[in-house]
Amino acid sequence: MLELALKGSRKYWSWVIFLLAIIGAGFISYLYQFRVGLGITGMSRDVSWGLYIGQFTYLVGVAASAVTIVLPYYLHNYKKYGRISILGEFVAVSSVVMCMLFIFVDLGQPLRVLNVLLHPTPNSVMFFDMVVLSGYLFLNILCGWYVLGAERKGVPPAPWIKPFIIIAICWAPSIHIVTAFLYQGLPGRHYWLTAIMAAKFLSSAFASGPALLIVISLILRKFTRFDPGWEAIQTMAKTSAYFLIATVAFYLFEVFTSFYSSIPGHMYPIKYLFTGIEGHTRLVPIMWLSTVLVGVALPILIIPKARGNERALGFAAAATFIALWLEKGISLVVGGFVPNPFERVFEYWPTLPEVLIALGVWGIGFFILTILYKVAISVKEEVIFDKYGEKQVKA
Repeated sequence: MLELALKGSRKYWSWVIFLLAIIGAGFISYLYQFRVGLGITGMSRDVSWGLYIGQFTYLVGVAASAVTIVLPYYLHNYKKYGRISILGEFVAVSSVVMCMLFIFVDLGQPLRVLNVLLHPTPNSVMFFDMVVLSGYLFLNILCGWYVLGAERKGVPPAPWIKPFIIIAICWAPSIHIVTAFLYQGLPGRHYWLTAIMAAKFLSSAFASGPALLIVISLILRKFTRFDPGWEAIQTMAKTSAYFLIATVAFYLFEVFTSFYSSIPGHMYPIKYLFTGIEGHTRLVPIMWLSTVLVGVALPILIIPKARGNERALGFAAAATFIALWLEKGISLVVGGFVPNPFERVFEYWPTLPEVLIALGVWGIGFFILTILYKVAISVKEEVIFDKYGEKQVKA
């Protein structure tokens, strides 16, 4: 089916070339990092995780969020998700690949990856993170590709694939729970030291993932002959709204606990992110921008009339995705390191090569997603045109 990705319009090939240019810039920057070392990044002794790990953390959630589409369709027979279940699985595939690449570039020396494989350490959370990510990638490729192939042939999927789909559904939350354990198990970092970190990770993931799929679905409705279905899009919007409410509530619980208890170690990171400490305010605009975007997006997602407006919904979904990326992909990681255990502030800001490498990894992810979506949309258009002999009517 990959041959379907070799056929496309001028817009399609322009987008592919654009992504290849971004990937090329990122690869050149990575070669520079490989030669010089991680000293080219903004990381330091005090802030040893930065943009790379932040993107890894956020994308693990996006990958796990595929379960919000796959579970209702396969276990609850919600047929409205029939057209888009494959879109969620392919988002998971590209997101997991990006997660692995961000770990790869963060290691500095690529051969260090072999340490996890050649010297497995079962008592290490990183070891289990590698296991769950690899397993989840395999399951989504297997299930998504096989089901798509069966759809193209016009036959129902064989019964043997159903257990793998169920395993993938159960597997999805584990990849983000293990990632949360990487943070909440560090006693010296008070911002992360909370029992609800895993719950907060899952709620934000299940808000950002459907938001991304809404944006993608609206783009597909406009630029292709494939229509994911308006009712399915509306259901995803409700899912995103409910979990966004939970995410905000979890964060407010943390704020209350930190300030009511007056424990300095818990208060200082939040103060740093929202007001700054001792004149250090680099992340304050980012955190407030995230807060404003959530404040604007949430009413649109909640109010039926606003949610029913396609442009407003697209804006709200994009705002949700960006807001949670700012909070989880940047502020969460850096906020855990500032101030350091000695209550001194050493700020972090990514360098240009670091940003280019990160963009290169995102470019690889979107390139993979573009190819997979081109195949999936082409198959679905073939099936619909073979069945009806005319363009489908938008729901």
